[in-house]
Amino acid sequence: MHDAVDRSTEWAQLRERHLLPRADRAASSARGVHHVALLSANVERTIHFYQDLLEFPLTELFENRDYEGSTHFFFDIGNGNALAFFDFPGLDLGPYEEVLGGLHHLAISVEPARWAHLKAKLDTEGIAYAHVSGSSIYFRGPDGERLELISDPLGEMYGSPVN
Repeated sequence: MHDAVDRSTEWAQLRERHLLPRADRAASSARGVHHVALLSANVERTIHFYQDLLEFPLTELFENRDYEGSTHFFFDIGNGNALAFFDFPGLDLGPYEEVLGGLHHLAISVEPARWAHLKAKLDTEGIAYAHVSGSSIYFRGPDGERLELISDPLGEMYGSPVN
């Protein structure tokens, strides 16, 4: 753990320099997230976790065009967004590691009733999680990837707009 540092002045300066009022912001050049791709050590285990436990339907599975023998598969996470995985047999990849430029966590919004339902399923499966601010649970996927289920609507976090 590191010593607490008060960065409030720095953050205020960054907001002042870069954060435009909503009415003054240009439209984004992006249409949205097509998919986020993560790595899987075991396709069957990953499908069980994401489809059976978290209830994200598997939508496609085929050979990865960039690596012969590698599986590329997709789950529906709502609103046309997909969570994709690759397995890379024979590459002997190491365990999940947090590195600069890497994934810290993936936050997925679910309706409050579904959030409570999925939280209960995590309890039943004995999957540890951190319950934060009443609306977020943080836990690890089958390969150590950090996930968050948040019951706040898209575009909000803890009752405040984020887009």
